[in-house]
Amino acid sequence: MCTTCGCGNDDTLINGIAVSRRNHKRSVNQDDSAASAKRFLFRTPQQHHHHDPAPAATTIRRIQIEQNILAKNDALAADNRAFFAEHSILALNLVSSPGSGKTTLLVRTIKSLKGQVAMAVIEGDQQTDNDAERIRATGVQAIQINTGKGCHLDAEMVGHALEQISLPDGALLFIENVGNLVCPAAFDLGEAAKVAVLSVTEGEDKPLKYPDMFRAARLLLLNKCDLLPYLSFDIELAESYARRVNPDIRIIRFSATSGEGMNDWMAWLDAQRTTITKRN
Repeated sequence: MCTTCGCGNDDTLINGIAVSRRNHKRSVNQDDSAASAKRFLFRTPQQHHHHDPAPAATTIRRIQIEQNILAKNDALAADNRAFFAEHSILALNLVSSPGSGKTTLLVRTIKSLKGQVAMAVIEGDQQTDNDAERIRATGVQAIQINTGKGCHLDAEMVGHALEQISLPDGALLFIENVGNLVCPAAFDLGEAAKVAVLSVTEGEDKPLKYPDMFRAARLLLLNKCDLLPYLSFDIELAESYARRVNPDIRIIRFSATSGEGMNDWMAWLDAQRTTITKRN
């Protein structure tokens, strides 16, 4: 079970093959900080009684969990990040709600960059390999991770997938996460950046409803902008909400269908690849 959201991950498949979860034993630095501890308050029924004359006597039991529940994932993400750094690979984690157009965006991106840079895609879905097949049809490697009941990818899944990918130094790796704006925000995969995709067929207030995801993202692609004439979506309001949550977020108005914003997206990718190369 996922220790954060309770989703199951015992039935993970990578390219249709079941993988055993590694039993890593890593020491965890325990401290009292809010980042590595959660406090739960359990109150006795008397506390909720309308005629309770002595609330000070209410029993409150505080259970402090010292171990950072994401410590194992963070350690494995660090391993992935070290691998990417060693080989100057730019790894990007694409996150969104279901149906935002991530796969269509990737297909168009791959076609635009093909012949210029080596690429691969790790696809995350609960079931089917439909999206991986769409990527493979472009001639690019795609590894399908089926999470079963799981609602997000984690660093260990990505590490297993990397064992099946052959990428030269300086390559570009796209990780298309499971469609979900909650748990993927908390799980570091070792990526250089999270790229949030928000389609204009959704609500403008998504950044306010799911602030952790938009706060974690470095770039926001407002996708399906070709549909704006037919919708009541207020794009300026959506952008203002995103910047309220994350003042530093870069926003590109995009359409994987019409190609709007493609030049800006390509320029952003090129800048990230240049940064990775210079850093290494």
